[in-house]
Amino acid sequence: MRIAVIGGGPGGLYFAYLWKKRHPEDQVDLFEQNPADATWGFGVVFSDQALEFLRADDPETVDAIAPHMESWENITLNLGGDSVAIDGVGFSSIGRLELLRFLQQRALEVGITPRFDTQIHAIDQLNGYDLIVAADGLNSLVRRAYEGDFGTSLSYSSNKFVWYGTSKRFDTLSQTFVKTDRGAFNAHHYRYSPTMSTFLVECDHATWQAYGFAYKDVEQSKGVCEEVFADTLGGHCLVSNKSVWRNFPWVWNEHWSFKNMVLIGDALHSAHFSIGSGTRLAIEDAIALVKALESDAHLTTALHRYQAARKPVVQKLVNAARTSAFWYEHFAQHMQQGLMDFAYSYITRSGRIDDARLRHMSPAFMARYEAAKNGGDEA
Repeated sequence: MRIAVIGGGPGGLYFAYLWKKRHPEDQVDLFEQNPADATWGFGVVFSDQALEFLRADDPETVDAIAPHMESWENITLNLGGDSVAIDGVGFSSIGRLELLRFLQQRALEVGITPRFDTQIHAIDQLNGYDLIVAADGLNSLVRRAYEGDFGTSLSYSSNKFVWYGTSKRFDTLSQTFVKTDRGAFNAHHYRYSPTMSTFLVECDHATWQAYGFAYKDVEQSKGVCEEVFADTLGGHCLVSNKSVWRNFPWVWNEHWSFKNMVLIGDALHSAHFSIGSGTRLAIEDAIALVKALESDAHLTTALHRYQAARKPVVQKLVNAARTSAFWYEHFAQHMQQGLMDFAYSYITRSGRIDDARLRHMSPAFMARYEAAKNGGDEA
């Protein structure tokens, strides 16, 4: 089989590597419009559950990546100068560029030479391929060319966000909420290497307007964010990498394939950064697609099997992500609560965690929360 993969992000690279490793006789060509060392953003996060899912299918890859990851076992919330830890929520992170380089090397090892700096302008350029895997992100050429056939929908969250890095090293995945005289801000921050952390800043549209960010350039916006989060950064600066204010885009497709074309990753669906699952979903899509293609020799049937098996799983997670995003769109109101009530609202925001699960998962936090509700620390 001749396969064209469009997009050299984690999903595209991982599918290409996995398929070629298991089917060395097949031709797999990967096209990426950017240079090999180009990436947007800083670190990527995997939950412990996500790593275990990947380990079940490809333990070699997890074992190779794990020594290069930063890991922690709790989340820290910072509100009004006070902090609370939510235990038992394990995550690991790695620099996005480091992950891409690792996957690029894996692809080379199985005989794939990615074609970087190569932009596909029209689907006709890929005539002759048996399968086209569109892993080309939110602005997917394949999806945009056949939006009606894929049943594409696109909408945007109302909050604004901007993605920075910083040399400040944080102990855990943390959330810092700051109230100013012109509105409220939130920062999602976590280390992804011994010397660097991701620092994503978010605010609602009213706050964004009040600060005049629409009329500020990249350096001016960065300066405002450094001032707002001066205590959190502790003298460290923010680092920009295409760091412009955006609204989070919600991409969904009812039909995951059309003719010999199939979507994976952000080209197919998007999940809000507050649940940290974009890279995880793309890699899991790649695994599911490989399994479906191996289960049926007829391409159309195999692609339908991919959607049937994977769509319910993704739909459940995306629904949780939408609920989480809705909480963030109103985080300024939630900040009016006491620390423990705020933390409880935060950790249960997606609707996937009830009290019983929280007691099992985060016993120290729940003990503190329930003590506060019973008249102990202020809730």
